[in-house]
Amino acid sequence: MHQTVDPAILYWGTPVVLVSSLNEDGSPNLAPMSSAWWLGRSCMLGFGARSQTPANIRRTGECVLNLPSADQVSHVDRLARLTGSNPVPPHKVAMGYRHEADKFGAGCLTAVASELVAPPRVRECPVQLEAVLDHVHPLEAGDPDRQGKLVALEVRIVRVHVEETLLLAGHRDRIDPDRWRPLIMSFCQFYGLGPRLHPSRLAEIPESAYRIPRRPPRPAVELAPAGMA
Repeated sequence: MHQTVDPAILYWGTPVVLVSSLNEDGSPNLAPMSSAWWLGRSCMLGFGARSQTPANIRRTGECVLNLPSADQVSHVDRLARLTGSNPVPPHKVAMGYRHEADKFGAGCLTAVASELVAPPRVRECPVQLEAVLDHVHPLEAGDPDRQGKLVALEVRIVRVHVEETLLLAGHRDRIDPDRWRPLIMSFCQFYGLGPRLHPSRLAEIPESAYRIPRRPPRPAVELAPAGMA
């Protein structure tokens, strides 16, 4: 039987992302998150509006989405309850967060230069997606108690870096899903993927059918002040 329940969170299981951005002083920030989904070349990222990473992305219009595999779980967990915000916001103090200026060092990770954006990539992550900000979407704007506390950033992927071992044999631009083992977060716990369960009729469609023409370069999005949601 089903029961009507009221969970505090609804994190049903999504890939972990290490989002790198630049602080106001030019130093790199690195934040683990899992409220992310992709469609085409776009990705939607959900954040607490008062956090350092969305403020950085809204100010600069750039970030890198570094996707760790299940092998990097210990690195990701080292970044838990660390924040680039200084002072630490009261709601994060209550949850045991502390300020850490050197997130790469804290995670025992290595920063490497990106090609099209200023924030660095994470060398250890097998997938690195350079991205630019397209739109800012306030969440729960109609709820007086939640208004201004959550924000979704729509970013566009402008360059993809993938470890060679993840490529499908005989293809230059296709990922082998049997080789890509993402780190998954479900209800704040870490998981990996199991083996393939069943042949997919959707996978019979040539992947090239989903490719859309690249958009020409255009001026960067007009960014809202970081304090607005």
